[in-house]
Amino acid sequence: MQDKQKILVILGQTATGKSALAVKLAVKLNGEIISADSRQVYRGLDIGSGKITREEMRGIRHHLLDVADPDVRFSVVQWRQLAAQTVDDILSRGKLPIICGGTGFYISALVDDLQFPRVGIGPEEQAALGMRPPGELAAELKKLDPRRAAEIDPHNRRRLARAILIARHLGSVPPLKKRSDSAYDAFFIGLSLPDALLKERIRYRLSLRIEGGLIEEVIGLHQKGLSFYRMRELGLEYRFVASYLKKELTMKDLTEVLSAKIWQYARRQKTWFKKDKRIHWHAPEDFEKICTEVSHFLLKRELWQKD
Repeated sequence: MQDKQKILVILGQTATGKSALAVKLAVKLNGEIISADSRQVYRGLDIGSGKITREEMRGIRHHLLDVADPDVRFSVVQWRQLAAQTVDDILSRGKLPIICGGTGFYISALVDDLQFPRVGIGPEEQAALGMRPPGELAAELKKLDPRRAAEIDPHNRRRLARAILIARHLGSVPPLKKRSDSAYDAFFIGLSLPDALLKERIRYRLSLRIEGGLIEEVIGLHQKGLSFYRMRELGLEYRFVASYLKKELTMKDLTEVLSAKIWQYARRQKTWFKKDKRIHWHAPEDFEKICTEVSHFLLKRELWQKD
């Protein structure tokens, strides 16, 4: 433990208030925030991904936002490399790194130093899978590796294709392994809301995003050359707004279907996070309790190091 780097992790389902909490803690604890969101890394994906605004940042420095072009895939391995470098930079300046986001896979990749399987995959094989509909990919993966198929969003073409390629080459997708000697001493705070309230917040937030220019954002991305095909890979809001623009959905359908799909995504987030017993769960309004827990963690480590 002596050489482990001390970091704070703020996580939870979508629409629980993670970003606002992270900013408040960064102000109080002299911290900087590293975004752990698989879509907020992309430039131009602002409204649909719920990217924090300059005003909401309150002067706190945020990292790993807008670091990639949306037409080029940005992997979890790339994110982990940048995040680790950013943690080192923040610590070197005497500040507290605060990892904040809802992409549990990214957080675990960094904190637990996940070991990813390495296979040699040709571009032609990748391209062929990329042209197939998600339903076909999900069916093939279920035949190859039912365990991994049950873990992946059946609409996530990119992850389905990657899992199929690994399973074809290795026989199955090996469970990801965590290194026992991670460089980080991490303290996890999770935000949680009752299901009924979270559903309501998801629907309300979606209406605000549509009113705030979500559809115009997607139109602008398409006019700049981002294909509707690529938008389908970029997540729920972009996938379904693209369908609306292609006249496959009415506005009413867009709101209803998208709200339901975001809720399903939130449930998958909950399932992922509930497996991690390190997380200290709180309601978003429990700021004082959260501050007390985090302060005890930081103070304990400082005293231990002095001894």
